[in-house]
This record gives sequence, structure tokens and C-alpha cells, in this order.
Amino acid sequence: MPRFYCPQPLAAGTVADLPEAVAHHLHVVRMQPGEALTLFDGRGGQYRASLLEAGKKRASAAVEAHEAVEAELPYALTLAQGLPEGSKMDWIIEKAVELGVAAIQPLAARRSVVRLAGDRLDKRHAHWQGVIVAASEQCGRNRLAGLAPLAGVDAWLAASAGAAQPTILLSPRAQQSLSGWARAAGPQDVRIMIGPEGGFSAEEEDAAVAAGAIALSIGPRVLRTETAGLAVVAALNALWGQ
Repeated sequence: MPRFYCPQPLAAGTVADLPEAVAHHLHVVRMQPGEALTLFDGRGGQYRASLLEAGKKRASAAVEAHEAVEAELPYALTLAQGLPEGSKMDWIIEKAVELGVAAIQPLAARRSVVRLAGDRLDKRHAHWQGVIVAASEQCGRNRLAGLAPLAGVDAWLAASAGAAQPTILLSPRAQQSLSGWARAAGPQDVRIMIGPEGGFSAEEEDAAVAAGAIALSIGPRVLRTETAGLAVVAALNALWGQ
């Protein structure tokens, strides 16, 4: 059944005006009035609904009943991702949402090739938010992952000082394994730092460790930036029974 995110609060027995992008999609796939769909507003659970109208720019649906369905992990994973080049960030965000990440923190690292600021940053941030929505619609999540503003590595470490959850830093220099740490630590909220192409600089890694980050290795192979974070999330979920 088609699933769509509605930013407005939903309630059973009401009529919901659907976002213009959803209306366009429904028009393209030629959904007809009376057909069933699922809506969610990010506050938890989802709603059974039926389409009332579907024009090119406007659509509405009758909201029928709330279903207390969730697909969230029992712990919150934050992916602090060094900005990669091109469309890699889209891929990372999409797959991270599918794997259950609760929040994404874009990081402007020293070795990041892409430099974003001003209107360009605003447009890219809005685009990433759209990727989160689309991935949530597809994978069955009824709560949107958080998307933090772009931050420099040093500024983010300083702002995160004293946080209750541990920060793990994937580093080829690390001696301790991710699997060993995860088994010993057990399921818990975690922040995962992943560098851009070329990784974090030695100074950034040292600053992270000085701020309390735990340097871990995921194995003898060097993973690309678009692979590393997703591999860590998948490994933690497997080791922690998810």
C-alpha cells in the first residue's frame, strides 16, 4: 500500500490536504478516488486513509484510523558523516534511514572536497530532508530521522562535550575492534563518526579521542566513506539483535 508523509498533524475522522509533491506523485501513478493509502505525520504510528481527490498539484484523503505501528530501533544511532563529494551523501542518508539511524549530522571535515555555505547549503539541506522523507515512506518508518545543520568537526566535538552516549570513531589506526566493543558495551545510544574521502585528518582524530571518542576498527580492509558508516550501523544492529 502506498505510504506518504504528511507534515500536518493527522487525526482519524478528518480530511488531510496532502503535500504538493505527494499530489503530483499520485497524479503520475493515476491513483483514483477511493483507493487506500497509508499516511504518517512523524509523531508516531500511521493512519489508514482513502484518497478523495488527486489533481496535479492538489490532493486530499479521508483519514480513517490510527495504527500503533513502529519500526524504530530500541537505541538511537547518530551518524556523524564527513561530507563526501557528489551525490554520495544522498545514498548515505537514504540507506542510513533504512537501517534505522535516528539522526544524521553532516560534518565539514578538513579533507571534505565539497564546501557548502549560504543558499547552496540551504538547498542541499532541504534536499537531504526530502531524501529522509522518501526513505521513511519506502522502508516503513513512521518517525523521521533528525537532520542537524552542517557543522565543523571541532565545533561539533565541542558542542557534544559531556554527552551521555558514547562516540565511536572509525579509524584505520585503531587497535580495538568494533565487534569486541559492541559485545562488551551492549545496546545503547551511540554516535558514529565517519570521515570523508581520505578520512579524518590525524589532528581531527586526535581531537575526537581527546574529547572522549572511542577509536575502533571494522577490519583490515579500508572502506569507502559511503560504505563505512552503513557497515557500522548494520554491524551494530546485528550484534545487538536488531
